Amino acid sequence: MIRIGLVGDIGSGKSFLAKKFGYPVFNADYEVAKLYKKEKKVFFKLKTILPKYIHSFPINKKEITEAILANEQNLKKIVKIVHIEIRKKMLIFLRKNKSKKAVILDIPLLLENKLNRQKDIIIFVKSQRSQIYKRLKKRKNFNQKLFNKFKKLQLPLDYKKRRSNFTIKNDFTGKSVKKDVKAILKKIL
Repeated sequence: MIRIGLVGDIGSGKSFLAKKFGYPVFNADYEVAKLYKKEKKVFFKLKTILPKYIHSFPINKKEITEAILANEQNLKKIVKIVHIEIRKKMLIFLRKNKSKKAVILDIPLLLENKLNRQKDIIIFVKSQRSQIYKRLKKRKNFNQKLFNKFKKLQLPLDYKKRRSNFTIKNDFTGKSVKKDVKAILKKIL
């Protein structure tokens, strides 16, 4: 099985691109949302370390946001708990899909959390900053301060680009992206 990891800026369209490959996708953001809604174990751990912010189950994303904005250390505490669970979910996903030709890892902090392996194919998703920002601002619960905090967790984009095997310019039109995806799959499969 070939593991294809997508990296890039926040809002560059990694999830949009992941769907274009036609292989099983592990979407870490989706898995985190599920953790907040369904995992009482995660709720109790977060409530224990952030009792001022986390009050009821399922975890309200607003409470998480308030905790992160209140204190720089809170984000690190949340990440420590959540990423252990995401790593477990990823391993289950990989076992479940081990007979597939390829899988797509749509994990925002793939390189930062060392979730990639030496043999993984890394694709850098490049988008124009102005386009990214315009799209992010349209999101229902976009928060500039929160965006800045998450940005600090990420490795520099030029480093991610250097570590990548391929770059896809995402203009958010299916046509050009599909062509690039097809060309990459032809080279690696």
